[in-house]
Amino acid sequence: MRTCVSPAFNEGAHRFAECKVDFPKVSVVMPTLNEAKNLPIVFAKMPAWIHEIVVVDGRSTDDTRETARSLHHAVRIVEEPQKGKGAALRAGFQAATGDIVVSIDADGSMNPQEIILFVAALMSGAGFAKGSRFLQGGGTEDMSIVRMLGNWGLTHIVRVLFGSGFSDLCYGYNAFWKRHLPLFNVACDGFEIETALNLSALRSGVKIIEVPSFETNRVYGQSNLNAVTDGCRVLWTICKEIFRHQTYDAVDSVGGSHSQIAG
Repeated sequence: MRTCVSPAFNEGAHRFAECKVDFPKVSVVMPTLNEAKNLPIVFAKMPAWIHEIVVVDGRSTDDTRETARSLHHAVRIVEEPQKGKGAALRAGFQAATGDIVVSIDADGSMNPQEIILFVAALMSGAGFAKGSRFLQGGGTEDMSIVRMLGNWGLTHIVRVLFGSGFSDLCYGYNAFWKRHLPLFNVACDGFEIETALNLSALRSGVKIIEVPSFETNRVYGQSNLNAVTDGCRVLWTICKEIFRHQTYDAVDSVGGSHSQIAG
């Protein structure tokens, strides 16, 4: 077996020289709102081979945009006036120019050094790679008992109703091939975007691989997540996806079987 020792970044072809493998361009999409203090921590761990970092800023009143530009040469700023994480991700996904899109939080809770695991899952045949804090190798320091129970309950509802094997539902560390974006539901404006992405990926038929991820505590600032209200929005998103799923199956039964989409 050939061992790849030192991957070299080639700006033109984006190849791992030792392995002779075409390496896709990777766009990182990062929603921000007053994250100037956290960005240096996140960017310090960003892999050098990232194609671009799309920072989607929701009208920050601190130096978020200026800080991002000063930290990395490949930063692109997208200003999104509409409130909500979902709105920010939607704008970032559309703006991304890479072959692979990775969504990551800007609060320091997600480790950019794990991006290679998501890329590897996609290059091995997946169409969608979703992070999981509850696989071996993953974990979390940032979930209260209420949030953990809520996520466990919602995850098991999806397992029963959709026949999925998901181990984590409400986590925003995900990656997918940009060409699959039209298949995914990104119409949500809030934190429920993560659930909508997971469920629409499941419904689309693309191969999904879960990747273990460790979530640490937010470094600076306060989270805008509300366990009760956002949990209700996630539940409503599941209900809507059930209806979409039933409608899709009804149309399919009339029009013929649909094909599975390879990653």
